[in-house]
Amino acid sequence: MPRPHRRLASTCIGTVTAGLLATGASLAAPEKEQPKGSDIAMGAFLDSGQSGVARIPQLSRWLGGKEIRVGHTYLPGDRWARIENPDFLEAWAQWRRARPDRLFVLNVPMQEHNEDHVPDREVARLIRAGAEGEFDHHFEKLAHRLVELGVPDTVIVLGWEMNGATYTHRCAPDPQGWKEYWNRIVNTMRSVPGQQFKFDYAPNRGSDAIGWTACYPGDDVVDIVGMDSYDQAPGKTFDEMVKQPYGLQQHVDFAKAHGKAISYPEWGLFRHGDNPTYVQRMLKWIEQHKPLYHTITDYCPHGVWQCKQNPRSAKAFRAALAPERPGPVIPTPVVPTPVIPTPVVPTPVLPTPSVPTPSVPTPSVPTPQIPTPGIPVPSPVVPSPQIPAPVPSPETPGTSPSPEPAPEPVPEPVPSPAVPSPAVPSPAVPSPEVPVPAPEPVPVSPEPVEPSPQVPAPESPSPEPVPSPAVPSPQTPVGPGTGPSPDPVPVPLPEPSPVLPPAPTPVPVVPEPEPPANSTQWCVPVNFGEWLSKLVGKQSVCIKIDWGKDSGFWPW
Repeated sequence: MPRPHRRLASTCIGTVTAGLLATGASLAAPEKEQPKGSDIAMGAFLDSGQSGVARIPQLSRWLGGKEIRVGHTYLPGDRWARIENPDFLEAWAQWRRARPDRLFVLNVPMQEHNEDHVPDREVARLIRAGAEGEFDHHFEKLAHRLVELGVPDTVIVLGWEMNGATYTHRCAPDPQGWKEYWNRIVNTMRSVPGQQFKFDYAPNRGSDAIGWTACYPGDDVVDIVGMDSYDQAPGKTFDEMVKQPYGLQQHVDFAKAHGKAISYPEWGLFRHGDNPTYVQRMLKWIEQHKPLYHTITDYCPHGVWQCKQNPRSAKAFRAALAPERPGPVIPTPVVPTPVIPTPVVPTPVLPTPSVPTPSVPTPSVPTPQIPTPGIPVPSPVVPSPQIPAPVPSPETPGTSPSPEPAPEPVPEPVPSPAVPSPAVPSPAVPSPEVPVPAPEPVPVSPEPVEPSPQVPAPESPSPEPVPSPAVPSPQTPVGPGTGPSPDPVPVPLPEPSPVLPPAPTPVPVVPEPEPPANSTQWCVPVNFGEWLSKLVGKQSVCIKIDWGKDSGFWPW
């Protein structure tokens, strides 16, 4: 017949396994990346006394400056006197008070002679004695001591690994009595004024001697649900350690169900030697589930820093926890760039050709100013056909026809030279104001001057002809500044004959010869300038004056 505690263990295992299958509890898969300098409070058990405190900064330097925030030690379990007032607590208290974010973790045994392999029967008796209050005063003294040292918030790992078969404070000989004893100790220490203790319930991973859930003393006296996990059976691989009953996954689920924080007060290598894979996987598990703290047991065969027989695990531990730091800034050598002077090639300045804008001068066409002569001078305008005037009646004999009274002469700016004939100013046509060099005489195409048709009057006897005064014949000026012509020689004028109107056909322009002296025609060339002369040709103004004997101007 199986013993009661074995039957209870089997029942617990079956219940938990069924619960896992029914609820489909998820198991955490391992991560691929290594955590880098996690901010979770981390520490290591380096030694119980003063030497353990002194090694903390050395471990920090080995980890590349990783801050060690957890100081972890154990009270001696040999005698009650050393459980009540150990001599090394002051050093740990001083380290804890140095920084407010540090955590002091103290493993407290529930019995003296804790590692003396006391048999189950004696263990059961001691559990009942403790539940009845026989050992309360020892824990009361410890609580006062911690408050006096200034560490009233110490995390107390009370009766650790109670589900195993090693320590005298184990649970399996009397689980119910054990839970009552736990409650007695917690209430006694909490009764001390000024305390702020946190009690950590930390079984060993796996079922061991009894399922650790059977020893759980209650939520009112537990603040943290921890677990000690070494690389040993049950479970050979890390995945088996996660999935096994009372393994890592069940621990996380249990704490969550009870609303408690988790912790890993002890973990490290053991049965499988130098196992860097376990170290990496355990650190990743811790990073994933964020415990309140974790501490590795750093002595052989469990450790990685003080134990030199696990070099590969030490390397993995260090690589995972050392904070990432930027490497040394190596100044990049400044290689001076040779300054090659750029040859200055002068840009040829090509003068922009100044293209003058052709200015076409507007020809100044002077209007020929022909002064009105003192005697009636016919206008050089082509006359239109005129209706013949009525035939005048014959004049009285003895009288000679007298010319029509001439209009008053217009004063000229330049007076005409004196002529021995009657004072009649000769018609002087001024040259145009445009200066033109004196060219050779160019034949001028005279415009045909057509006299008005005249009806011959009947001849009547007339007295001797009265000689008319000699009028000088005007000469064609040669050029600007030409003076008046010499005294004219009277030339008899032919009798006027009827002139027919010009034919409609154009008259070819024939250069007219220069009229002889004492001619009846007076032509003055008009210079319109070079530009306009090319367009209209060279022109002249011709005036025809009748010098006949019957004109009244003939002096003899």
